[in-house]
Amino acid sequence: MKNLSLIICVICVFFSSCDKKRITRTDTLTSGVATFAVDECFAPVIQEQVDVFGALYPQALIVPQYTSENEVFNLFMKDSLRLIIAARELTPNEKQIIKDRGQTLRSQKLAIDGLALIVNKENKDTLITVSNLKKIMTGEIRSWKELNPKSSLGDIAVTFDSPNSSTVRFVRDSILHTGQQLGDHVKARAVDSIKTADLKDRTPNQQVIDYVASNPNALGIIGVNWISNPSDSTNLSFINNINVMSVSREDMATAANSFKPFAAYLVLKKYPLTRDIYIIISDVREGLPAGFVRFAAGEKGQRIILKAGLYPAIVPTRLVRINQTLD
Repeated sequence: MKNLSLIICVICVFFSSCDKKRITRTDTLTSGVATFAVDECFAPVIQEQVDVFGALYPQALIVPQYTSENEVFNLFMKDSLRLIIAARELTPNEKQIIKDRGQTLRSQKLAIDGLALIVNKENKDTLITVSNLKKIMTGEIRSWKELNPKSSLGDIAVTFDSPNSSTVRFVRDSILHTGQQLGDHVKARAVDSIKTADLKDRTPNQQVIDYVASNPNALGIIGVNWISNPSDSTNLSFINNINVMSVSREDMATAANSFKPFAAYLVLKKYPLTRDIYIIISDVREGLPAGFVRFAAGEKGQRIILKAGLYPAIVPTRLVRINQTLD
């Protein structure tokens, strides 16, 4: 009897402790604390979403960690956090790891983004073909004169954010041919780091803008949301301290067949350098991470994306009632 009583006590303590563990998490869709990782390429638009979400739900604290694409997925696969925003979906192997952990995975397209090619204000050569861009990336073309014999500029100084960023992966996967390597003239502005980028400091993408703005020979590669003009409600202009190149798929770039990374050209695929942004969660219970996913993919979050110069995955609509009379 004593042994039976002891077993019953142990079982009661066990289930009691389990119950306590289950109720230690108290966050809801609109309250609590949640941390998630974001590709730093999308920091401006996601920070705007975080700020608006926090203003709408003051009991919620969303803490974004802005870092390189590699580190975003490292944190997610180590189960250090349950929510990420990135420029690719999980691979089949990564999905299997999540499944083996007993977690439910949900991935949702958030927006269509574009990689912009930016040059110094002194550089008037703002038309380029995808073919010539490939040659620049590999080093086959190294000077502005090779693109335009009348150019007064020297060697092209190609710059991007950090070595393991989604920008570099896009160039390798979508611009270069299989087996081609980046030339030694292609330089990163920042070293890879597992540290979270502080938007008050000069983040890697901010360093790209600064470098291009001060170097007449520079060619920068950067996400569109970093250069969109926040004061232009039409989304048809960019920040003033750099020029944005128009890109063509044709053999020769002309004003008629070249396009800038405006939202309309992103969704119509007229602009060649487009990619999708995904929000990925492995915690689908009704907690704060799921609440932020709903917000980011909902009407308010999608309007913020549109305002940032990207094209939202779900286009916000507005119903207008038209009176049949003038009364």
